Amino acid sequence: MPLRSEAPEEPQLNLTPMIDVVLQLVIFFMVGTQFVDSERKYDINLPLVTDAQPLTERPDEIVINISKTGDVSLGAEPVDEQSLLTRLREAQQRYADQAVVIRGDMECVYQTVVTVLDVCKLANISHIQVATRVENQAIRN
Repeated sequence: MPLRSEAPEEPQLNLTPMIDVVLQLVIFFMVGTQFVDSERKYDINLPLVTDAQPLTERPDEIVINISKTGDVSLGAEPVDEQSLLTRLREAQQRYADQAVVIRGDMECVYQTVVTVLDVCKLANISHIQVATRVENQAIRN
C-alpha cells in the first residue's frame, strides 16, 4: 500500500463573493448620496403659513341600525328620517369622506334600508357599507 507523500491541502476561504458584495454596497451608497445632494441644489424659499390648521383625524364610521320592526337608530339612539339627515350632513361637513355602515336586520322591510340609503345620498355621504354576516357565523335555532 503506497503512502501519501503530500500533506492534505489546508481549506481556504473564498473571499471573492464577499468582495463583490462590499463593492456593490460602496457603489450603492455613492450613488445614493448623489441624489440627496441634487435635492438641495436649488435655492427655494418655501411659503410661510400663518393660519395653519392641524390635520383632522379620520373619524370613526357612523353605524346606522335598522331593527326587524323598521326602527332606525344612529348608534344606540333612535332617530327619524329628518334627524338622521341632519346628523349625517353635520358629519359630512366635518369630514368629507365620512363612512357609514348600515346594519339592517335580516327580517326588516327592505324599503327602510332604501330610505336610509336615500338619506345618505341626500347628505352627500359616498362611503356607504352594508354590514352582512358570513354564513357559517349565522345563528341557527
